[in-house]
Amino acid sequence: MARVLARSLSKKKIVTNEGKVIGTLKNLVVDFETGQVVDMIVQPDPSFDASGYRVEGDRMFVPFESVKDIKDYIIVDRYLSRK
Repeated sequence: MARVLARSLSKKKIVTNEGKVIGTLKNLVVDFETGQVVDMIVQPDPSFDASGYRVEGDRMFVPFESVKDIKDYIIVDRYLSRK
């Protein structure tokens, strides 16, 4: 995947590879030892069923490894996005 600046990801919509809106990106979780992005912190869409996802309060965590493409939206593989 090409390099993308974190600030360009702010407030992007996250959708599954099937076109279902998951929510809006709020922040990223980074492992400072490796420099790898671990998770995306997402404000879930009200119509999205977050069961099967790690949820803490009003935040949902989506593993960054599930990202397939980043353009106008962040596209995630729906099977890899659940943990």
